[in-house]
Amino acid sequence: MGLNTAPNIPDPDGFYADLLNAHEGLSDDNSIAFNARLILILANHIGDRAVLTEALAAAAKGDTQ
Repeated sequence: MGLNTAPNIPDPDGFYADLLNAHEGLSDDNSIAFNARLILILANHIGDRAVLTEALAAAAKGDTQ
């Protein structure tokens, strides 16, 4: 399985609203820490090292699709 960068989240606007709400009231440092924890939780859920390596490369290049 390769990295899927095609739209794949049901109700992406709702998810984005939830993500923004999760950051509400956090300091910049706490917001950064929240993002780091979320990334590690999702990376663990994915679990495929090759896919995670592809994701790191795509993020470094600014690729979203």
